[in-house]
Amino acid sequence: MSASGLCQICEQREIEDGCARCGRLICEHHLEEGAGLCVECYAEVGGSWEDDDGTGQDGPGPDGVDTYEF
Repeated sequence: MSASGLCQICEQREIEDGCARCGRLICEHHLEEGAGLCVECYAEVGGSWEDDDGTGQDGPGPDGVDTYEF
């Protein structure tokens, strides 16, 4: 990531990435990397999250199931 600054959760470590749900800039310690979420959002959604269109996912990208609705 090209941004620099401090994590918006701990305000101590350098920014690693941004949360895909809330947009906070966070350090690697506060990032649930597989989900692309900050630890606070990850805890709120119980380990899964919803896209803006309301479809649930366990993280960014396909869920590994070969069934898609159009």
